[in-house]
Amino acid sequence: MADRLLEKRIVVTGAAQGIGRAAVERCCEEGARVIAVDRQQAGLQTLAAATGCDVVVLDVADRFATERFASSLGAVDGLLCGAGVVPVGNILESTEEEWATSFDVNVTSIYRLVRGILPGMVARRHGSIVTVASVAGCITAVADRSVYAATKAAVVGLTKSVAKDFIGCGIRANAICPGTIESPSLIERMRATADYDATRAQFISRQPLGRFGRAREVADLAVYLLADESAFTTGQAHVIDGGWTM
Repeated sequence: MADRLLEKRIVVTGAAQGIGRAAVERCCEEGARVIAVDRQQAGLQTLAAATGCDVVVLDVADRFATERFASSLGAVDGLLCGAGVVPVGNILESTEEEWATSFDVNVTSIYRLVRGILPGMVARRHGSIVTVASVAGCITAVADRSVYAATKAAVVGLTKSVAKDFIGCGIRANAICPGTIESPSLIERMRATADYDATRAQFISRQPLGRFGRAREVADLAVYLLADESAFTTGQAHVIDGGWTM
């Protein structure tokens, strides 16, 4: 269906690369007026040049800057929360600083953005909120992702709570739980290991489809959830992992 998001105003965080960038591209293709948010100015500039979206340089871990941004937006039809960090290690290897930072970026930023945007959606009795969680922590356990898994489980819990509390107000909230998606972040983490090729082969070996997922595939699901055609869908954790956890 063409122009599923025609003239809808959509905010996307974590927009400079990976799933967030693909989501901005897809939303623009569907006719949306997109506000792309990220702390990486260079990535936002190339995205704006390619899509014509509006951009805002913002660190979503900055409480006051995020609250100011959310309160300044005005009418918003959709919010896609894609900003996130992926700390590596088990619970004994992680630090409290990593725990705090990860929750601030992965969870608390969503809390602040939703609190800022939701009242306007409620007033108009229309809006779709989509969060990017993960199969890690929500569907299955993944080695050496203790803090990350905890944050993503929290994202699903928060999303379902918003869906439950505001279902009577015309608001929908859904989480997307991707598996292993090829992205700059994943490539960076693989390169940080002792053997990139072996790590890549190991990651692919756990994929029943024999490949990584693509950011655009996740973005297609995000577009569906932001669009009115998913009007009967809310409060769900949508798994898109190539069969990894089935």
